[in-house]
Amino acid sequence: MFAVLKHAFSPLARNTLAKMHYSSGVSIRLLPSYKCSFEDPVHVTVSGLNPHQRVDLRSKITDENGLDFKASATYQADDSGQIDLKRDSSLGGSFTGVEPMGLYWALKADTISCKFTLSDVTRPALVDIEVVSDDKVLAKVTNERHCLTDGVRRSPVTEGRIRGTLFMPPGKGPFPGILDTNVFRGAPFELRAALLAKRGFAVLALAFQGYQDLPKRADRFHLEYFEEGIDFLRQQPEVKGQKIGLVSISKSGDLALSMATFLPDIAATIWVNGCNANTLVPVYYKDICVPPLLFDVKRTKITPLGLVDIGEVMDDPMSKEGLPSVIPIERAPGSFMFVVSEADRNWRSAYYAKLACDRLKAHGKNNYQLVKYEKAGHFIEVPYMPFCLANFHGVAGQPVFFGGEPKAHAEAQLDAWPKMINFFKKHLAATDHNPRSML
Repeated sequence: MFAVLKHAFSPLARNTLAKMHYSSGVSIRLLPSYKCSFEDPVHVTVSGLNPHQRVDLRSKITDENGLDFKASATYQADDSGQIDLKRDSSLGGSFTGVEPMGLYWALKADTISCKFTLSDVTRPALVDIEVVSDDKVLAKVTNERHCLTDGVRRSPVTEGRIRGTLFMPPGKGPFPGILDTNVFRGAPFELRAALLAKRGFAVLALAFQGYQDLPKRADRFHLEYFEEGIDFLRQQPEVKGQKIGLVSISKSGDLALSMATFLPDIAATIWVNGCNANTLVPVYYKDICVPPLLFDVKRTKITPLGLVDIGEVMDDPMSKEGLPSVIPIERAPGSFMFVVSEADRNWRSAYYAKLACDRLKAHGKNNYQLVKYEKAGHFIEVPYMPFCLANFHGVAGQPVFFGGEPKAHAEAQLDAWPKMINFFKKHLAATDHNPRSML
């Protein structure tokens, strides 16, 4: 026991001790600390076990709706009574093999149809990890996964018509600006915006329906509203003179393509599992109207799990009826990144991305890149966000199947995140007259 305590007070483990629970000399260490950014991995080790002792490692995170997401795996200690998740294989449970972050990417709820909810970024997400033997908890540690880090400033925005949240990196800037239009149940999804601000971007997470006094469900969208959001971002002293980017997912993907096409001076657009055509409701800008791509609910299917599959309900953008809805992105002056899940069952994201790239290429453009993930599902978000197989769909009015496999989806999120950051760094880099930019 004294040896364990001496080891725990080493410089590397000192911060970990505050969240560590000892029982029978067993301890868990999270390196480099029990506190980290939401997007960061942790190195999990266990010590103080008997040689070759088998135990279960269990993880749990509870979302803001009180829903528990859990994972577990069986491990066998080595000759010295230690387990190292970077070295040792899980022998069974939620995953098998060497999976250093398996206790995170395998987290899931007992309810199939649900999505992990995290809207309050001012509080850390807490992941409890336990060592269990014969239903007895031998050790426990809590990993604090912080959303706001490194001095990032968060400010609610109710300026004119626009509603959202502004995230600003520490310092005076100047910082490139990003408009994030990811919305979950009406409210702006702030986690991605907060983590982008950590990377040196000024980010406005903009709501566009169902939030505060905004219409619960829009029957049309006017790009002037989004233009006001962009103008607000440009007016910030830390952003003036800097380039502006867009990041989007799902329905907000086609809105982002419309913004990049019709609004001035958008330098870079990231589109995640969206559509190349305007969908669901018409979009207006000045004297321009882009009609919506329609859908037919008769094309709905039921999966073997009994889940509703709406992946084929949208009309083909290349059909005679669909072509007027296709967004003329060849007019856009900026660059595009299309991030695609080939197993997405919200709609045919891979097909839509191919159509968008083909259109740009046909017009002599090379201002795009395509990133594809074979077995990922619809919601490619930030690293270590729990996988969503199915959830309530606002338009369908019922839970629907979103596709993908948990491990492959986790790998896609881990791979896509630095690609997205590097894309923005490249295309939103400071101009020659602004050499002080963090990027």
